Amino acid sequence: MAESIREKFYAYIQNLQDTIVNAIEQVDGKAKFREDLWQRPEGGGGRTRVIENGNVFEKGGVNISAVHGALPEAMQKMFGVEEVDFYACGLSLVIHPKSPMVPTVHANWRYFEMYDKAGNIIQQWFGGGQDLTPYYLFDEDATHFHQICKTACDKHNAEFYPKFKQQCDNYFWNGHRHEARGIGGLFFDYCRAEYGMTLEKWYNFVTEVGDSFVSAYSPIVNKRKDLDYTEAQKNWQEIRRGRYVEFNLVHDKGTLFGLKTNGRIESILMSLPPRAQWIYDHQVASGSEEERLLNVLKNPKQWV
Repeated sequence: MAESIREKFYAYIQNLQDTIVNAIEQVDGKAKFREDLWQRPEGGGGRTRVIENGNVFEKGGVNISAVHGALPEAMQKMFGVEEVDFYACGLSLVIHPKSPMVPTVHANWRYFEMYDKAGNIIQQWFGGGQDLTPYYLFDEDATHFHQICKTACDKHNAEFYPKFKQQCDNYFWNGHRHEARGIGGLFFDYCRAEYGMTLEKWYNFVTEVGDSFVSAYSPIVNKRKDLDYTEAQKNWQEIRRGRYVEFNLVHDKGTLFGLKTNGRIESILMSLPPRAQWIYDHQVASGSEEERLLNVLKNPKQWV
């Protein structure tokens, strides 16, 4: 029997998890990922891998999961459906470096199916993306990250990069702060078999983006990890991490989906940094590097 798209994609993210974990451990040179296997009572489970207190990375997680069962009521409202069953699998990662000169990175690639009571697929789609959150802005790093994203997109459709870059800027927007979470990258969702794209073609696109991740991030880390920084710069990183936490807890759909579907709480909140600060009415110095970053976050740029 031919392998289904969901089996194929789940096998892919298992391998991708190994690849990314190996690359991160290599860059860090000290810390190793700890692995937890977990089961979801309603169906499915996952493989959580977390790294902490390394030479380079303060905390990071590279998680995969495949969960299934009845779609919870809160999610039925969100998708505008009656009682249905679902299957969802994906890889989600967040890496928080120690140095404020190295950006935080987030990525996610996922696949979703919905079934009627007879078990027939009524909807299926891919989603995902990758985005960068610097604390100090090196323009060449932002350009490198976006160029890798654009190259991956261009192999499939010249319209993908501008479209998914814009969607990323829109999605990772902290509306209550009127600023972006970071300098973006790609964000795509509900990628269905339509507009001349079969599910097979979407699979090829999503895996292309997934395969590009290490080359988008590792060179930046290697270039910046040994730069000197001050305690004031470390404080700024922790203040910005506070904004990261705000986005993940207030706006992020992935966090919401995990909480509403009774996901494993440690795995869902793995995205939060180990230390963050909230300073009352914090202001940055005029003409500073901190102000330069904030100006870009308030007005997202075209990097390539």
